[in-house]
Amino acid sequence: MAAAPPPKADELQPHPPKEQLAGVSFCITSPPPWPEAIILGFQHFIVMLGTTVIIPSALVPQMGGGNEEKARVVQTILFVAGINTLLQTFFGTRLPVVMGGSYIFVAPTISIILAGRYSNETDPREKFLRTMRGTQGALIIASTIQIILGFSGLWRNVLKLLSPLSAVPLISLVGFGLYELGFPGVAKCVEVGLPELLLLVVFSQYLPQVLHFGKDVFGRFGVLFTVPIVWLYAYILTIGGAYKNSPPKTQVHCRVDRSGLVGGAPWISVPYPFQWGPPTFDAGEAFAMMMTSFIALVESTGAFIGASRYASATMIPPSIISRGIGWQGIGILLDSFFGTANGTSVSVENIGLLALTRVGSRRVVQISAGFMIFFSVLGKFGALFASIPLPIFAGMYCLFFAYVGGVGLSFLQFCNLNSFRTKFIMGFAFFMGLSVPQYFNEYTAVAGYGPVHTGARWFNDMINVPFSSKPFVAGLVAYVLDNTIQVKDARKDRGYHWWDKSRSYKKDARSTEFYSLPFNLNKFFPSV
Repeated sequence: MAAAPPPKADELQPHPPKEQLAGVSFCITSPPPWPEAIILGFQHFIVMLGTTVIIPSALVPQMGGGNEEKARVVQTILFVAGINTLLQTFFGTRLPVVMGGSYIFVAPTISIILAGRYSNETDPREKFLRTMRGTQGALIIASTIQIILGFSGLWRNVLKLLSPLSAVPLISLVGFGLYELGFPGVAKCVEVGLPELLLLVVFSQYLPQVLHFGKDVFGRFGVLFTVPIVWLYAYILTIGGAYKNSPPKTQVHCRVDRSGLVGGAPWISVPYPFQWGPPTFDAGEAFAMMMTSFIALVESTGAFIGASRYASATMIPPSIISRGIGWQGIGILLDSFFGTANGTSVSVENIGLLALTRVGSRRVVQISAGFMIFFSVLGKFGALFASIPLPIFAGMYCLFFAYVGGVGLSFLQFCNLNSFRTKFIMGFAFFMGLSVPQYFNEYTAVAGYGPVHTGARWFNDMINVPFSSKPFVAGLVAYVLDNTIQVKDARKDRGYHWWDKSRSYKKDARSTEFYSLPFNLNKFFPSV
């Protein structure tokens, strides 16, 4: 029997690294036609609603608020998210990122809720207002750390030492680190969450390869096809009496009429600054919130780099990330003025949606910001969409967070994977990024407080919150090791040379195309 012919030389070649992601239908500067852009913008609005509803649903009842307060807080978060998204896409990084609520701020907010000075308040409404004003004061102080680090250029200097190798664990765990919000959320009502997860995979991955017509349509608008189908199915289960005798928890997750948002929301209402009253300040709570703000800054840095990839832009220069962080700080300041009980960071799920749709256009995200502001003012209509059962969102998160984790891993193409140094730094950073927060979270779940447990709750938060963040721990470990172990010999192994051009804004002409400010503002605010 004749031997198989030897393989051709080009068959054995590895895939060449690509500075910009290929296969994106509309990149950051090329908007789709207006009708399509409007529909895609609405899709981004639907996706960001999950976090917008989950956070107030967890916090407002503990603060003493009822459905009416919860609906108003959801409205306020939506309104401020719309403003912050416009600010970030026009004057910040200019990437197609949605700026929404952030889970990292939940822990210090709960500490404020549990503070001794509110425990003697008997009237729930008064307790809600007092704790809200306490969070506003803490957020005002916390915003300064991002504004100072961002606009002073200090964060730019930190990022100049970032290489593809040290960025991989940070970006990957920005996505993978949110696994607790994926299938565990689906399982809270598996008969609603699982159909959404499976349908979204079928619509976005399988239908385009089976059908010969409308290939792009199913992938690009997968969320708008699947959510109404599953929402209608959940509605039929609800009115059919499927949950009549179920436990209250199951009813909250599965029924379409249990969020209390539609009943509590006004028809028309415009959120305004200090609507809950003047903010109050506590030094300890401000310190804890400042530390949390720094963690959000680190996580958003990873999210910005991931978004630049899915927008098919070049690597985002450190000065542009720094500018974006400054504007994110202004976003947190706006959160504190309007009273959202939460800070702002990059919406990770919306970066995953950029990947699913293969549309990284800036205009689409700006349109979605318009929807956020519009539906926050028209309270009842916004509340209707916000009452989509949360397991449906969890089903979508399984895809979106996976896409963000995947884009983090894709930066390994610039590193030497045959180097023991690369394997150690990457593996150790990933392992510690998962293992350390696991210990902190497990300890907290069992004991009711974190491993650092002193009399000063604010000090506890300053230690416990950072080490409960998977991207922060992984990014910190990778950054320190990558800049201290055999640095000179490993320049190419760590992929550092691939980002040489983007380290300075002026070195790469393409940076102007993707990241320059509108209205000729670069003349007055030059990037370096």
